Amino acid sequence: MDLFSKKNKETFFTPLWVNNPVATQVLGICSALAVTSKLEPALVMGLSVTIIVALANVVISLLRNTVPNRIRIIVQLVVVATLVTIVSQVLKAFAYDVSVQLSVYVGLIITNCILMGRLEAFAMQNKPWESFLDGVGNGLGYALILVIVGFIRELFGSGTFFNLRVIPECLYDLGYMNNGLMVLPPMALIIVGCIIWFQRAKNPDLQEKSN
Repeated sequence: MDLFSKKNKETFFTPLWVNNPVATQVLGICSALAVTSKLEPALVMGLSVTIIVALANVVISLLRNTVPNRIRIIVQLVVVATLVTIVSQVLKAFAYDVSVQLSVYVGLIITNCILMGRLEAFAMQNKPWESFLDGVGNGLGYALILVIVGFIRELFGSGTFFNLRVIPECLYDLGYMNNGLMVLPPMALIIVGCIIWFQRAKNPDLQEKSN
């Protein structure tokens, strides 16, 4: 089996942009609004979801032929809940400040539509390696949007990059002010909307055809 066949490459790369889970499928919007006021929690959230989706896909793919269809959703939830708990505890142990910023949103990864969607739509029908690539691709696609939104909001809302001051003090002396709207959730929605518009403008196949 070719681990990096054309099909496998498409499985990995397509969710990064063309079929991005946030920009194209409009999934995982809630966390994109809630944890992107700063770049650091946005990055950590994106990586956490990537790890959980990838591992959950692999586990469900391995179990897909042994789990009775009537309890498959329960099994998927148990697998996801276990992985989320592990990731949450690791963050508390090694990145406590970030885990505090993320608050309950790490636990709410369990309800993330991207997770359950990939488990149902892909992992239940495909082998572990393909499922792993699909999970990593969708997770990184989700993380990409969070990082873009977090970067813009932190830069213009707080004048910082990873909490380090990047806008010179002289600009503030000249009257420059941070945009307070950037740190509010509505601005995250506007930025995500702009990303969706840009992505669809660059990909004609995603544009709705008029009659």
